[in-house]
Amino acid sequence: MTQPNTLLSVNDLVIEHRSPGRPVVRAVAGASLTVNPGEVVGLVGESGCGKSTLARAVCGINPVTEGSILFEGTPVTPLGLRRRTLTGIQMVFQDPYASLNPRRRVGDQIADGLRTARDTTSDPADLLERVGLPRDFAGRHPHEFSGGQRQRIAIARALAARPRLLIGDEPISALDASAQAQVATLMRDLAVGSGAGLLFISHDLSVVRLIADRIAVMYLGKIVEVGDTAEVWARPRHPYTRALLQAIPKPDGGGVLPAELPGDVPDPANPPAGCRFHPRCPVAMDVCRVKEPAFGPVACWLHEPA
Repeated sequence: MTQPNTLLSVNDLVIEHRSPGRPVVRAVAGASLTVNPGEVVGLVGESGCGKSTLARAVCGINPVTEGSILFEGTPVTPLGLRRRTLTGIQMVFQDPYASLNPRRRVGDQIADGLRTARDTTSDPADLLERVGLPRDFAGRHPHEFSGGQRQRIAIARALAARPRLLIGDEPISALDASAQAQVATLMRDLAVGSGAGLLFISHDLSVVRLIADRIAVMYLGKIVEVGDTAEVWARPRHPYTRALLQAIPKPDGGGVLPAELPGDVPDPANPPAGCRFHPRCPVAMDVCRVKEPAFGPVACWLHEPA
């Protein structure tokens, strides 16, 4: 149930993609999650499970087919119909090379966010300092920076709008390994330090463990497990969550998807009947093949209440 102070509430969200002559692709198939002020929620799962589609819907980029998205109790509308209250949602995209305008100085791009917040007194260079970059970078163009520096600039631009919800859509995947944890920790510190919430999407479960208060695990358009980070790491309950944790790379070279978890995420245009994970699940039962489990903290017939 949504709490009174909930910042973001995604309820039974369905997002379908339709193309003439092609099957309907249900990229998000009834997902629900919440983010509270000052909280970091990590959203994890394999490629193609619907994480980015959900994030873009929260920002108003992707249209919603069914369900609802509420930001501070206000329905999120498409970008073209955006009310000023919804500019409190800002996103840091995956590719810092594509998310910045190559023809404009970075200081001017940060100033766009300040204007959105109706801030006429702040200096864009102050935002650069907050993300650990020199003030004189404001007069340069994006091509003059490394990938990690560009992503810091993108974070500064998002923070300029004074967001109450910051979304990172795979914001570290295009960065060098040395910069990934730094940028992720920076996003957490800046968001939580201002009392904002952070929805952080990543393939890197080690980084998510480092920064997230709660974790939501997504598989083929569904949230299959949600819990406190420490609890999920210590006692993962869904078989898919256990497999993901086993696949985290280890110093000894270990860390691969278990042999009993074959194949890839199924085609969302033709999902399996019953539990969507059952064709790959090492502990699937007969009921898993015919009936979908209800969502709770974990969506699995092994954990259904008696």
